[in-house]
Amino acid sequence: MTQEELDALMNGDIDLDVGYEEEAQEDLAEAPVSTDETLSDEPYNEMDPDKYRVSAMHSWPPPPPTDDNKMVHQLDDVTKESEQKATEIFDLIEGISNDLGQGEKDVKALKTIIGGNITLFTTLSAKFPHVDTFKTQLGENEKAMENLEGILEMLQNGGDTIMNVMDIMQYQDIHRQKIERVINVMRALSTYMNHLFAGKIDDSKRVGSAVHLPGDSTTEDVVSSDDIEALLASFGKK
Repeated sequence: MTQEELDALMNGDIDLDVGYEEEAQEDLAEAPVSTDETLSDEPYNEMDPDKYRVSAMHSWPPPPPTDDNKMVHQLDDVTKESEQKATEIFDLIEGISNDLGQGEKDVKALKTIIGGNITLFTTLSAKFPHVDTFKTQLGENEKAMENLEGILEMLQNGGDTIMNVMDIMQYQDIHRQKIERVINVMRALSTYMNHLFAGKIDDSKRVGSAVHLPGDSTTEDVVSSDDIEALLASFGKK
């Protein structure tokens, strides 16, 4: 800054805000502008704001409000499908749990039988030590009892795992309830906005807005109401 500029500043002859705006406009004019119609994958806070703004303008107008892009409609589908699939999974888990429980009962019944055989062959082996068959059968039944103990432990561990899976699946229902709460908030906001912008006069009875007004300098290319209605109709056909 020169001495003359400093003196002018001290005397109040220089408007700092004007200088700042001019500098900002010069920086904006020199900033690179992307012509890509798609937004970058970079986070917004790391993107060039001018690039983001121009890219967003290329995506206007937004898609028509069809069932494929209505937010609440899609969230309703998500919650409905989530609840259906969760119910199916719970039914499958319940079936597996029942099979495991029946397996435990069968193994315990076999243990009772094998235990009786072990008692019998233990007595026979003691009374007839010279009969090798009794000793062999005693050993086989003892091995069978060990195998049954292992199978029973495995079935019980499977039952515990099934219970843990069912506990984890409870979070699925919690997530569904969270989405439903978001839907309710969105619907409440939509209702509030509709009431906020409601008017006393029906839209069909309102006077049409003027396209050109005295003093307008930027309305030469303004589209007519017929053009707007045709544009909206074209959206509905997409």
